[in-house]
This record gives sequence, structure tokens and C-alpha cells, in this order.
Amino acid sequence: MKLETRNEMSLFEVPATLNADGKLTDACVQQALTVMNREGFVIFTDLMSDEESDVGLELIRQTIEDPDRVRGSFASETDNRYVRRDFCSLPSTMPVLSFAAMLAQRIEPVISTYCARTHPLLEVTTLTSYIGSSHQYVHRDPAGVISLFAAVADVSEAQGGTVFIPGTHLDGRAEERRGATAHELMELFRVKSNASILCYNLAKLWRMLKQGKTSLAWGEFRDRVFSSAWDEHQPNLMRFILGKNSQFSIRNLGPRTLWRLYRHRDVLSEMFHLVQTAPRKGTVILYQSDLLHAGPDNRSPHPRRLFSMSIARNPVEPKAWHAGYSPHPTLIANSISLGDLLDFPAFCAAPVAGLRDEKASG
Repeated sequence: MKLETRNEMSLFEVPATLNADGKLTDACVQQALTVMNREGFVIFTDLMSDEESDVGLELIRQTIEDPDRVRGSFASETDNRYVRRDFCSLPSTMPVLSFAAMLAQRIEPVISTYCARTHPLLEVTTLTSYIGSSHQYVHRDPAGVISLFAAVADVSEAQGGTVFIPGTHLDGRAEERRGATAHELMELFRVKSNASILCYNLAKLWRMLKQGKTSLAWGEFRDRVFSSAWDEHQPNLMRFILGKNSQFSIRNLGPRTLWRLYRHRDVLSEMFHLVQTAPRKGTVILYQSDLLHAGPDNRSPHPRRLFSMSIARNPVEPKAWHAGYSPHPTLIANSISLGDLLDFPAFCAAPVAGLRDEKASG
């Protein structure tokens, strides 16, 4: 089964134009909200200058170089263990919070549409993937959150820019947009996509094993394919057959589901598609957490690095917060709200392209 993706992003992009206060202009906000509400995500191009992006990149490098860094459990723990990914939480230091505050303040008019000032910052993380990483299954993050990816360096298609399925967020209007069976069809498309991802990951691992490209560590093939250990994003045949992977297992492929996949195959192809992003340096992607998405594998020798943070749309109990996200111990000890970020001293650098353009035209 072939995993088919599209790479045309213009429908989801909004050029970032800032006003004199360093926030998105009203026209930019309205355009962004239209895209966000319709598709579940929006891509702000040129939201950061090169200098600002470099600061974010340095924060990521410093975190990864720290032997005592806090590794995340929110992607693939096996990939983390074999250094195929390095997903970890950033500490609540002045430089990290200053950078996060800059992003939050710049797009405040959009974030504030979904999140109140009292709602907590759930996590600030670095998402780094290396060659040989696995392709995540298509999934939804815990509902009621707005998440952000900031590209601190160019991300190519081969490096594994995030894949989204536009319009699959659970905003209560899916039936209005796509008909009464919208949610059922979304789940069918997710099953179809994840079956392709399983085959893709297995084929890739087999090639790595036989051809010696990106050599596998001792025991890595076994741990990624036959281990009984919990991991929701590995092509683990044992847990697939036992039905112990909540993202995708044999439980998802019963006779009724297979028949529905066949029966609705044309509708699924027309209604849904995978869009793989390839954000340029300075781009910021904002998305609703319950939008179907996945982190692809990195097929490039160059690491893919993203700065990420998530803000609650609703009040969140600590138990649910820590189960779905990976806050750094410093963030757990001293919680931070959206209002705190909006009032925090932001990192200040040269104006981004959008602001320069606006001032020039004025």
C-alpha cells in the first residue's frame, strides 16, 4: 500500500504581516482564522526573522547537548532510545520563556480566539528527528489544545515536515461541511492511512537491515518490530497482532471495516488527503490538537528541528495534563498561563519581513 501525500501548501499559508505593536494585523488575523476554522491549522510564513529563528535553533541545540535533558514520552520512545528522534521538554528558563513569549505575543489575536489568558501553557518542547526515524501513525492529540510548531531552520519534504489531514478537526461542524457521516469517514481514512504507514515503516526497516543504509543498532530491529514494550508509533507486529496499539492494530481491520473501506474508497479519496508541510525558516504552524496529523520519518542526513509549545483551550486537570503532554519539571513546579506569556518580556530582534513590508508601504 502506498502512502500518498500532497505538498501544495498555498491554501493553508498566510503571510505574516505585523502592525506597529508587533502583532498580526487585523486583515492577517481574519485570514488566519478563516483558514484555521476551516482546515484546523494555518501556516504563518515569515513570522520570525532569521535572527529570531537562530535564537530558537540555539535553544534546541543547548537542550539536546545537555546530558540531563528531560526526554519526552509523546512520540516514539523507541525512536528516542535509539536516537532516531530527540523529543524533549525545554526548561522554563528566561531565554526559553522569552522566545515562547515572542511567538505568543506576535500571534496573540489568533491564539486568544481559542484560549483564555488563565489557561495554562502545557509544554514547551524541541522536536528533532534524524535519518532512520519511524513515520508516526496518523493520530489526534488530546482535545482542547492549541499547538504551535516553529521552524527554526528550513524543513524539506525529505526531513519529515508534519503531515496534516485538512478539515478533520472536531469542532462540531464536520457534518455541516462534509455530511452526516463525516466522523465515520474520517476514522476510515485514518485506518486506511495507518495501514499504509505500517507497510511503509516495515519496508523501510527491512531495507535498512538488508542494505546497511543508516545502520541499525544491536537489537533495534527487534525492538521496533517484535518488542512487547509499549510504543504507539512503531511498526510493531507483535502489538499489532495482539491488538495492543491504540493508534493502529488488527482490531481496526475487522470484516465490517474492510467492507466499508472498499465501499467508500472513492468518497474517501475525494474527501480527504494528506498534506505534508515543508516549512521554511521563520514559518510557524498553528493547529488544533484534535486535527488528524502525523510526524513523518526523516529520510535526509540532516536533522529536522522544530520548536513547539501547546496551550490549553480549556481548564485542564493536572492528571490529564501530564498524561497527554510532557511539561518540564520546572513548568510543573511553576505553572505558566497564556496571560503570563503575553506579559513576559519577549525576545527582541530585527523586524520580520512582514513588518518591514508594512512600514515600507506606509
